[in-house]
Amino acid sequence: MTAPSIAIPAPPDDPALLAPFTRWEGEQALSALQLSGLHCAACAGIVERALLAEPGVLAATVHAAAARLSLRWQPGQTTLARLVAAIEKAGYGAVPDVAAEARQLRQREQRQALWRLFVAGFMMMQVMMLAAPIYWAEPGEMAPDLVRLLQWGEWVLSLPVLLFSATPFFSGAWRQLRQRQLGMDVPVALGLIVAFVASSGATFEPGGLFGHEVYFDSLTMFVSFLLAGRYLELRWRHRAAEELERTAVKLPELAERLDAEGRSEQIHPSRLRAGDLLRVCAGQAFAADGRVEQGCSAVNEALLNGESLPVAKGPGDGVVAGSLNLDAPLLVRVERVGTDTRYEAIVQLMREALSQKPAGVALAERVAGPFLWVVLLLAALAAAWWSWHEPGRAVWVAVSVLIVTCPCALSLAAPAARVAATGALARRGLLLRRTELLEALAEIDMLVLDKTGTLTEEQLQLRQQWLAEGADAGLPAQAAALAAQSRHPLSQALSRAWPEAQADWRDVRELPGRGLEAFDLSGRLWRLGAPAWVGEGRDPSDGRAQLAFGKEGQVLLWLQFDEQLRAGAAEAMAAWHAAGVQTLLLSGDAPERVERVAAAAGVQRCIAGASPERKLAVVAELQAAGHKVLMVGDGINDAPVLARADASVVMGQGALLARAEADAVLISERLAELPRARLLALRMRRVVVQNLAWAALYNLACVPLALTGWLPPWAAGLGMALSSLAVVANALRLSRN
Repeated sequence: MTAPSIAIPAPPDDPALLAPFTRWEGEQALSALQLSGLHCAACAGIVERALLAEPGVLAATVHAAAARLSLRWQPGQTTLARLVAAIEKAGYGAVPDVAAEARQLRQREQRQALWRLFVAGFMMMQVMMLAAPIYWAEPGEMAPDLVRLLQWGEWVLSLPVLLFSATPFFSGAWRQLRQRQLGMDVPVALGLIVAFVASSGATFEPGGLFGHEVYFDSLTMFVSFLLAGRYLELRWRHRAAEELERTAVKLPELAERLDAEGRSEQIHPSRLRAGDLLRVCAGQAFAADGRVEQGCSAVNEALLNGESLPVAKGPGDGVVAGSLNLDAPLLVRVERVGTDTRYEAIVQLMREALSQKPAGVALAERVAGPFLWVVLLLAALAAAWWSWHEPGRAVWVAVSVLIVTCPCALSLAAPAARVAATGALARRGLLLRRTELLEALAEIDMLVLDKTGTLTEEQLQLRQQWLAEGADAGLPAQAAALAAQSRHPLSQALSRAWPEAQADWRDVRELPGRGLEAFDLSGRLWRLGAPAWVGEGRDPSDGRAQLAFGKEGQVLLWLQFDEQLRAGAAEAMAAWHAAGVQTLLLSGDAPERVERVAAAAGVQRCIAGASPERKLAVVAELQAAGHKVLMVGDGINDAPVLARADASVVMGQGALLARAEADAVLISERLAELPRARLLALRMRRVVVQNLAWAALYNLACVPLALTGWLPPWAAGLGMALSSLAVVANALRLSRN
C-alpha cells in the first residue's frame, strides 16, 4: 500500500507536545511513530536507510508487522518535521504514535486499500465477461474480428487495474530498486508488466512476436486476489494496533485545574505540574498520577489490572493517569505528570516491545532477499526453456513463477504470530518489553520468585492482638489513630485495620527505630512501637509481637503482623508444577517467615537470608546445572538477578522503576497469568513452525507446477494470496487467548 495522498501535518518540535510519543535519554530523544504504506520487510529497510542517512539520527528500527517506527535522534542536529519529510520522500507516511492521529492514518490507509480492491474486483468481473466467450467458443465459431474486438475491450478494462489498483506494487518495486534492494513487490511488478506487455502485443499485432494469446483476465484476477489478501492483512494489522491501544486508556485532551481561590481553567495535560489540584468529573479520565483529596467514587483501572471491575477511591487513595472516574467528581492533587506517570511507563513498554526485531524475524527477513534472487533466476530460466520448446507458453509460465514464489507468507510467519501473542498478553495485564520473552518462556523449567511484593502483598496485615487484663477494649482504635501519624509499614498496617479511628493526640513524635509517642488530653504519655521501648508487661505472644501500645511504662496492647499471600499465588504454583516447572522461593527474610510463606503458596523449595549476591549466585548455579530460569521479582532490589535470568518479569509499581532489567511487567499483578503466558508462548512457537512449514510446502508444491506450465498466472495469484491469508489467520488464533 502506498502512502496516503492526503498531506500529513509534520509533528511540532515543542518538547511538551513531543512528550506523548517521545522519551528523553539525556540529550537524545526516542520517538515512536506510526507508519503507513508498509507490507513487507523490504519496506522497513527502505524507511530505516532513509532515516539513517539524515544528520542527527542515531538509530531507526521499523517493526513491519505492527507498522511502528522507533527513532533515536538528537534534537540539536535535526527536527522531527524534517525526519517525517524524509520518510514521506521515501514514499511512506508517518504520524506520531498517539491514538487519535494513528487511528486517522489507519482509516485513510484502509479506505484507499478498499477502493483499490473494489476497482480491481469490478474490472476483473468485466474482463472475465469478455474473455468467457473466447474460452467457451469452439474453433471456428467466432469470427477473428469479434475475437479482436473482445480482446480490445479486455485491454481497455485492464487499464484502471494497472494504473490505479496495481500502483502499490509498482511504486513499491521502484522504491526497492532505487534503494538497491529486492523486495516482494519486484517480482510481482515484473510479472504484471510482462503479462500486460505480452497481452498488449498480442492484441495490437496478432500472430506477431507475442503470439495471439492474451492474459488480461489472469492479470486482473491476480491483482484482485493479491489486493484482497493485502487488505485482509491490513485489517488484521490495524486490529492488532487497536487492541494494544485499548490496553491503555487514552488521556483526556484537557484537564480542569483549580487555583488557590478555587477558579478553574482547562489546560493540556502536558502543562500540568506536581502539586496542581485537579477536578475530575464522572466519566472523565485522570490526566496525571495523584492522590484524592476530596470526594468518593469508583474508578475503572483496567489499565493496571486487566479487569474492568471498579475500584473504590476516597480521600488519601492514589489514582493513576489513564484510569476512568465512574461515579462522582473528585479533587485530586497531582503527584506525577508526563513521562513519570504509570500510564506513560506502560505505553512506553508497549512501544519498545513492538519496535524490536527478534532473531526469528530478522532471520526471515534475511532469507527473503536471497530467495527473491532465486525467484528471478528461475523465472528467467523457465522463460528461456519454454521459448525454445513452446514459445506461446513462455510468457505466462515466467509470470506464474514470479507470482507464485513471492515470499509474503515466509516474512509474515513469525511477526504475525508475535504481534497476536503480544496483544493477547497485554489484554491480560502482562506487557512485554522484550519480545524474546515469548521464546524464552517456552523453554522455562525453573521458576525463581522473590517473596515480599511478589509472592506476598507489599503491605503487611494485622494478624492478632492481645489486651492486658483489665485494659480498655477501645485501645486498638486509639493505637490506630496514633499510627496514622506515621508512614512506617507497621503503622500503616495498623491504621488500615481501623481506618475510621479517631483520637486527639498532642505533641506526636516519631523516634526512628523505636516508634511513636504522644500525649492524651489528660497529659499522660503513650507509646506505640517496640515492646521493650514501650514498657513492661507479660507478652502473651511468646515474643512474636512486633508492636506494643501502652502508657506510663506499661504495655496494655500487643499487636502481631504478618505478610499476606498474594491472591491466586497457590493456584499459580500448582499450574507451574502441573506443567513440569520447578519452583524456588529466594528471599532475604528470616527462615521462619520464608518457610511459612513457601508452605502456604505451595512452593517446592525455599532459600532464606539470601543477599543480592547470594541470589545472583543461586541463579547462576541453576543455569550451570542446565536449567532455564524465569525470575519474578518486585524490581527494586532484584535488578542483578533479573538481568542474569533467562527470562524475567517484574511486578507492579516496582517494575516500572527497574524496567531496564526486565523482559516484561506484570501490571495485573496476578501470578496466575504467568503460567498462562507460558502456555501461550508454547502455542506461539507451534504456530510459527506451522506458518513456516506452510510457506515452505506451498513453494515446494507450486513452484514445480509453475515451471512445468500447469499453474496459470491467475491461479498463482490466488495461491499467493491464500498462503498469506492462511499464515495471518493461523496467527490470529493466538489473539483469542
